[in-house]
Amino acid sequence: MLSNRLAKHFGAAAAAAVVVGSANAAVVYSGVINFVCAVDIDGCYINVETGQLSNGPGSGVPGWDVNPYSSGGGMNFFNSTGGGQMRFPGATTGPAGNLALGTTVGSTGSYNTATTGVVFGSAAGNWQYSAQNYIGFRFVSSAGTTHYGWMRYAMGAAGSSGTSMTRTVVDFAYENVANTSIAVGAGIIPAPGAIALLGLAGLAGRRRR
Repeated sequence: MLSNRLAKHFGAAAAAAVVVGSANAAVVYSGVINFVCAVDIDGCYINVETGQLSNGPGSGVPGWDVNPYSSGGGMNFFNSTGGGQMRFPGATTGPAGNLALGTTVGSTGSYNTATTGVVFGSAAGNWQYSAQNYIGFRFVSSAGTTHYGWMRYAMGAAGSSGTSMTRTVVDFAYENVANTSIAVGAGIIPAPGAIALLGLAGLAGRRRR
C-alpha cells in the first residue's frame, strides 16, 4: 500500500513539474550566481543573454545590458541603449524600485533610463539595506528586440561615501519571447532538497488524514 502511495505521489509530482516546466519554457534563468560588484565608478557589467558578468570597464562585457555601480554607500544604474529599470508600482518618475515577488514587469511599467541612484527606506523606491532587493528591467537583445526580466541583489549594511557596502548579484531571469511580460521571481528552480521536503510533507499529510 505504501509503495503504491509513493508511486502515485511522485508520479503526480513529476506531472506537475512537467506543467511548470512548460509554463516557464520561455523564461531563461541564470541560476544562483552570487557575483560581488566592485565598489567603484565602473561597477559590474552584465550581459543577461550570454550570462557574462565582469567588474568594469564595460568593454570587458560586449553587449552588456545592466550596469549597477557606486563608488560610495548607495546604488546606481547605468543603462544600455533601450534599457532601463522599472520604477516602484505607481511611480512615474525617479529611480528603480525594489519590487515584490510576483510583480509584473512588462510594457505597461514605468522605466528609469537616466543614471540615477536608488532610494533606500522610502516608498519611492523601497530599497532595503542588509536585505535582498529585486529590480525589474528591460533590455534590447542582440537581435534588436525588447525583452523584460528581473534581477535580485543582496545589499549590505548602510554605508556612506567612501565605504564599501556590498552589492551582490544573486540571480536573474528574462523572457526570451520579445515584448512578453515576466513576473518577478519567475523561473527560480527550487533546490532538490526543497522538492524532496515538499514531497515528504505531502505524504505525511496523507498519513495523518
